Amino acid sequence: MPSKSMHIVLTGGGTAGHLFPGLATAAALQAMTAARITFVGSGKDFERRLVTQAGFDYECVPCAPASRSPGDMVRFMSRNVSGYRESLALLRERRVSVVVGLGGYASAPTAIAAVRSGVPLVLLEQNAMPGRVTRWLASSAHVVCAAFDEVRKHLSATNVRVTGNPLRAGFDQGKPPRRAANRNLLILGGSGGSRQLNEHVPKVLYKLRDQLSGWRIIHQAGGDHFHGAADLYRKLAVDARVVPLIANMPEVLPRIDLAISRAGGTTLAELLACGVPSLLIPFPEASDNHQRKNAEAIAVSGAARVVDARDHGDAFPKVLSAELAALLTDSVQRAAMSTAAQRHSRPDAAQIVAQTILNVADGLLWRSVA
Repeated sequence: MPSKSMHIVLTGGGTAGHLFPGLATAAALQAMTAARITFVGSGKDFERRLVTQAGFDYECVPCAPASRSPGDMVRFMSRNVSGYRESLALLRERRVSVVVGLGGYASAPTAIAAVRSGVPLVLLEQNAMPGRVTRWLASSAHVVCAAFDEVRKHLSATNVRVTGNPLRAGFDQGKPPRRAANRNLLILGGSGGSRQLNEHVPKVLYKLRDQLSGWRIIHQAGGDHFHGAADLYRKLAVDARVVPLIANMPEVLPRIDLAISRAGGTTLAELLACGVPSLLIPFPEASDNHQRKNAEAIAVSGAARVVDARDHGDAFPKVLSAELAALLTDSVQRAAMSTAAQRHSRPDAAQIVAQTILNVADGLLWRSVA
């Protein structure tokens, strides 16, 4: 077992999709080692709350996402330079053994500081199209732990390992045997909700009310859009449980029979682990179109169908309705998709990533040079 003096820093956050894999990895590390574990993030309230609730130390450094606006560019440079300097001091003063970049802009200052100060760097990549920080730093990292094999073709680095995406506790239970007579349909627009799904899906469900006999609807609308979505369901007289956020997703998701969802990497990993057939609607403004690439990678496995609004224009609701109607009424197809989902799941990803990190920290895994 690595010594107690080892100090592992996980850096990133900004979104739940980046933070949750980090928390899963930290929990796996905690089970394997007595090393100190610290998260370095953007300072957002939800990050600090979730990290401290999990029992880990939390530090924040200045950071900002890239922008094309001249005014925002000045802020981007200023905050990230400050974050880089603070990270250098933190790595030196805390004698950090290894830095794990969780992706996103919040990971950049500390990951760059690790490279510049000679601290070994491990990168986690949740998406089929690697993010900008991953593409920028991959060749300087000891290893990139990827959720999708497709990542390889986008990186010149040779140090990519397909580990799967680390999952929070509770997603390793699989799908429970069916007992309830009703089936459950989940609309999942991400932790912040989705205006597109909130506006279109209730209207589509109204048109499919005959096919929805025997189905219960749960719609995660996001805090900012919750009241509008709930009002729309009421106006349409569609019975649905509308919530701002599903906090107990590991308990809810295994009981879902079909999901209409965005296609973030962490969300997809959770759907696969729970064997949930899905109709994926990629977020059209996702950086580098990564949600479309994620969705296509899952669809190839047979676990999902994809409807991209950008492909259909004004016909999007009609196409969505046709795809959803087919899945609601075809239990054989849903069962096949569920089997495909579980077959492509990586429930041991957190343990694999944690062991990789420890191997890097112990000097058992060296950085390969392309």
